[in-house]
Amino acid sequence: MSDAATTMTFHPQPQAGAARPWAFPAPERTELSNGLTVLRCHRPGQQVVAVEINLAAPLDAEPAGLDGIATIMARALSEGTDKHTAEEFAAELERCGATLDAHADHPAVRVSLEVPVSRLPKALGLLADALRAPAFPEGEVERLVRNRLDEIPHELANPARRASMALSKELFPAESRMSRPRQGTQETVEGIDAAAVRAFYETHVRPSTSTAVVVGDLTGVDLDKALAETLGAWTGGAAERRPMPPITADDTGRVIIVDRPGAVQTQLLIARIGADRHDRVWPAQVLGTYCLGGTLTSRLDRVLREEKGYTYGVRAFGQVLRSAAPDASGGATGAALLAISGSVATEVTGPALEDLWKVLGTLKEEGLTDAERDVAVQNLVGVAPLKYETAAAVAGTLADQVEQHLPDDFQAQLYARLAETGTVEATAAVVSAFPTDRLVTVLVGDASQIEEPVKALGIGEVRVIQG
Repeated sequence: MSDAATTMTFHPQPQAGAARPWAFPAPERTELSNGLTVLRCHRPGQQVVAVEINLAAPLDAEPAGLDGIATIMARALSEGTDKHTAEEFAAELERCGATLDAHADHPAVRVSLEVPVSRLPKALGLLADALRAPAFPEGEVERLVRNRLDEIPHELANPARRASMALSKELFPAESRMSRPRQGTQETVEGIDAAAVRAFYETHVRPSTSTAVVVGDLTGVDLDKALAETLGAWTGGAAERRPMPPITADDTGRVIIVDRPGAVQTQLLIARIGADRHDRVWPAQVLGTYCLGGTLTSRLDRVLREEKGYTYGVRAFGQVLRSAAPDASGGATGAALLAISGSVATEVTGPALEDLWKVLGTLKEEGLTDAERDVAVQNLVGVAPLKYETAAAVAGTLADQVEQHLPDDFQAQLYARLAETGTVEATAAVVSAFPTDRLVTVLVGDASQIEEPVKALGIGEVRVIQG
């Protein structure tokens, strides 16, 4: 072995460059001659263009006894047009390399298209046909109804979905559409046919109450021409947007156990109704809720997962349910579901809930720490450029803003407000969001094992229902 010293030359270590300023993209807003509102956003390098269509057909507009018809209509939009059968339409989409999806939710029906920019005009033509002249063939609608009926037993068997259904029924008054499953029940879906779907479409789907969001690299694309020849050919009478009834909910502290004999885990869903994005407290509420249960390092996980080993993870979140259009004073009303969800082993259901309530109590007594606040801001604001790398992510957020009657710069302003929100403000918001005496708790699990331990906690009246 040689005694000669061996020398190695290392490549200089790369140094991080200066951070580039970033802001959520600002769209350009225009309107087609048929009344369709268009938001366009040029995103250099995004060769897959995303198109989102908001249709003002909320679940609250569904006819009595036909819950789920908005979902069937949304799914049927791509099942043939006046130009193509269902099979031909699918083949044409495939030739474009495009995907077309649609779903219905409380605020509206959303139709989503993604396509390579080189085939955008062709794909916009197919999208326009689906909106302008859907065929709604009886055979295809019957198939979609059967498919939906097949999905329902699976949803009822899923603990998380079952908890969500029980919570909605418990929180909202029976006459509210929000109290019932978004996609309908077996009884309501069975009554849906092609004639009812067409009647719902003709009543609620028209360009003057719809919005199109187009995001991607639009270099060299004559988007005005493409839109005019496709979505611009969609006709329909003018109409006012449907007024939204106010959202009311009963968040009296109580516990509902959905009995699943023999279950080895208990699904937790703890929630109430609170402020939505129109409220000034929203940024602080987002920040505080993230500190409480937004990630693996949040307070709930630190206690229930790391210290106690009760769960693989518990999350706290705020989900906007619906926002009404601004009133005469310029204000808007709506609500968000503020919730904590997760699952724990059956035998530790009582102790896990006890510790969860202790976390909430400690939060009120001691508040968040500056370190928790700083990590939350870094995670929420710092990763935003990565979150919005794709055109679809930008288009989806812009469409959400339209759906919730928010200004086009809302998301950009939200990040600025998050960065400015202090620890005290975030603490106050999250404590207000999750008051320990005003939470509805749904547990899907074995009632014979968890009922008595939960009653002993004294967090509200305990009621058992069949699973």
